[in-house]
Amino acid sequence: MSQEEQAEKEPQQAADPRKRKRRLALTSLAAIFVVAGATYGVYWAMVARYRQSTDDAYVAGNRVAVMPQEKGTVVAILADDTTRVHRGQLLVQLDDSNARIALQRAKAQLAAKVREINTLYASEKQLQAEVAKQQATLNLARNDYARDKDMHRLGYFPTKNLEHSATLVAVNKRSLAAAKQALQGVRARLGNTGVADNPAVRLAAAQVRAAWLALQRTRIVAPVSGRIAKRSVQVGEQVQPGLALMAIVPLHQLWIEANFKESQVGSIRIGQPVTMNADVYGDAVTFHGQVIGVGAGTGSAFSLLPPQNATGNWIKVVQRVPVRIAIAKADLAQHALRIGLSMDVTVETGHGAHGIAGALVDPGTYQTPVYDTRAAGAKPIIARIIRDNTMVDELGRVAASDVGKKADHGE
Repeated sequence: MSQEEQAEKEPQQAADPRKRKRRLALTSLAAIFVVAGATYGVYWAMVARYRQSTDDAYVAGNRVAVMPQEKGTVVAILADDTTRVHRGQLLVQLDDSNARIALQRAKAQLAAKVREINTLYASEKQLQAEVAKQQATLNLARNDYARDKDMHRLGYFPTKNLEHSATLVAVNKRSLAAAKQALQGVRARLGNTGVADNPAVRLAAAQVRAAWLALQRTRIVAPVSGRIAKRSVQVGEQVQPGLALMAIVPLHQLWIEANFKESQVGSIRIGQPVTMNADVYGDAVTFHGQVIGVGAGTGSAFSLLPPQNATGNWIKVVQRVPVRIAIAKADLAQHALRIGLSMDVTVETGHGAHGIAGALVDPGTYQTPVYDTRAAGAKPIIARIIRDNTMVDELGRVAASDVGKKADHGE
């Protein structure tokens, strides 16, 4: 072998190991991709295709508006933004001077009406005595007329005197009829009830109740427990019914509004379990929940200006459907959330996926009993006024003991 051939062969032998290494690296990389693809394929077939995820999800909750029910001037504000309040706690105090005067006027009118009805009962008894008196007088006149008529037939009684006796009978009949008519008129006004159930007294009692309620409404209280937000009222401001003074957000009753693409909603059903991560906590905290509702339409369909696609050029836009998700009470109690926080949501849509164990926050029916008991404070006031101004008659028809039972049932 010549020196020239040997010189050409040495570089070729040096290049072969590099080619083999490059070929081995490419083969290994291809194998890695194949294994990764196969692994992902198995993962997708077994797990991923039964999950629907979105990061277009946010924490939602009730925003309970605090509004006055009566007009008035604000004299005190006892809560501010971020303050935690409890149901029934006083938030805003209105000037109650006019309300107190109106209540005193209504109480005086009720007392006067009770005394007026008592006067009618006294008149009833007086007219009953008058009817009895007129009946006795008529009976006496009839007896005198019968005796005079017998004497006149025997010739011992003059005709003129007999006519006078007959006239007395007729006059007494008219007097008795008038007394009975007056008695019926009084009884018609009294009816078949006691003082407390008399319509005029009940009307006056309703006015007391309304005045009492107006006085209570000068104290604006929290209808629910939560945190104050968006306080806009100021001391000295003249407020009107329907004006929002502030809002209360009950942070113990929150839910998630997740907006899924229309291609994802087909496999989402009510009752499926959900896992969620809030951006405020990151992956360190996982919330659990359950699908409780799927929107009746896309978000754009209920917007202020719904899209009109039957015009000119049209570009398809993927629509999103809101899905409501309830949060586990235990998770929400351990890790507080706020309205508007972003969430990453994953719904388990497999056939074997069932709801989570444990109680869920119920965002359904929401009510407050705060306003139900406000009018109850007027009951003892009305009962006392009726009792203090009622006289018991001798027949027991108007018994003071009935006042406590019949004075006021909120009817």
